[in-house]
Amino acid sequence: MGHAPPAVRVRAYAPVLPLVAVVALLALPVEPGGEGGAGPADAASALVVLYCAVRLVRDRRRPLSRTAALVLGLPVVGTAVAAAGAASPGTGVSGLGRYLQVFVLVPAAVLLLVRDRADFRVPAWAFVGLAGWQGAVGAHQYVTGTGASYEGRPIRAVGTFGAQDVMGMATVVSLGVVCAVGLALGGGPARRRVLAAGCALVLLVPLALSFSRGAWIATAVTCGAQLLLAGVRRALRVGAALVAAAVVLVGGFGVGTARLQERVDSITRVADAPDRSVTDRYTMWAAAAGMWRERPLTGVGLKGFPEHRDAHASLALSSGSDTAGAGAGFRRQPLLSPHNMYLLVLAEQGLIGLLALTGSWLALLVCAVRGLARVRRAGPGLDCGLVACGLLLWHLTDFAYADIGGRSTVLTAVSLGLVAWWALVGGGGAVPSSVPEPAGAPVPGHAGAAVRGASGEAGTR
Repeated sequence: MGHAPPAVRVRAYAPVLPLVAVVALLALPVEPGGEGGAGPADAASALVVLYCAVRLVRDRRRPLSRTAALVLGLPVVGTAVAAAGAASPGTGVSGLGRYLQVFVLVPAAVLLLVRDRADFRVPAWAFVGLAGWQGAVGAHQYVTGTGASYEGRPIRAVGTFGAQDVMGMATVVSLGVVCAVGLALGGGPARRRVLAAGCALVLLVPLALSFSRGAWIATAVTCGAQLLLAGVRRALRVGAALVAAAVVLVGGFGVGTARLQERVDSITRVADAPDRSVTDRYTMWAAAAGMWRERPLTGVGLKGFPEHRDAHASLALSSGSDTAGAGAGFRRQPLLSPHNMYLLVLAEQGLIGLLALTGSWLALLVCAVRGLARVRRAGPGLDCGLVACGLLLWHLTDFAYADIGGRSTVLTAVSLGLVAWWALVGGGGAVPSSVPEPAGAPVPGHAGAAVRGASGEAGTR
């Protein structure tokens, strides 16, 4: 099968190009000392939702299948109740908009715009590309001493996110590693798999230089699960290769040996001898639990954690965290969340909100794993299944150490949309590609003959 001309391939991928634009906008730098909140990528995600709505009206299609509407709509229940209980109407509307953006509207738009496996791979590779750019910037910051402050030295890799959002680059690079590993372990041409594997190995360097323990743990857990899901024998072979690469990088070239070793060792001391950041986190977790006990069903209301924090926190909580470097001066950054998504939802939305949100994620996880098991038995698409399961598992693990906030949060929304497409559409059976696959990746059926129709299932175009 010959390759399609570039113009034809661009037109074929047109529906998912807005998703690539959202991802690409995260490569832009922030102003030194900026807050690192909503940015151009968030505005673009709103335009993606509008673009999707216009397409639905123009094509006269039913937006979502009943199953998809139920799974993606579950978070609305707890969020709406918590918004009604917010301290002020403005706070409630603002918090409601953020939760709907991240967990409902953008994921639904992604689900509707992605038509097949070829479309799915486009934003997955965009994740890898963004991670490569941010990782290169972060590695340069470490080498030149122009990064965020870490133990008094400006060496922490933060990419273009700045010192006020030290988790931004770590999140981007971690998701890039997860996507690259999934693309490498799946089927398809050997050249594509080798390229993805090489990207995953290279991205481990800036991930290490981010000094983010939570991102390290989530990435290790997720990549280990992806290896096991791809096959035990393959997991053993790849695991041995990763160990050898780590020995060469750390032992042979001494990539950040002393500080990385100290940071890794600190993970095992979080209970016996926690540092200041861990102590603050434990204190905020206890405060969130106290808020939940006060209002177990509905919580204290959206964005209510900062207001109720001091009333439930012990004296062990510091006044904030120190940030500096990466072009910004010293600043004391207040602690406005418990850095645990589950406890944040429990505190602000109560059991109703937590059960609704985690129920949606659990449904996606079950359907995604079932779809992965199906394509392992027969048919291509293993790479898409591994990427989708990996993205969801990474977030579920990382949410034990972090919550939504900052510019990289829009990637969570796009990730959940890709997961939703695989769990509710792509993993349910053979989904032909609208763009011819390269040689070595046979696709059942005629290429371009089918896309998801009005009900969210495969239909004719």
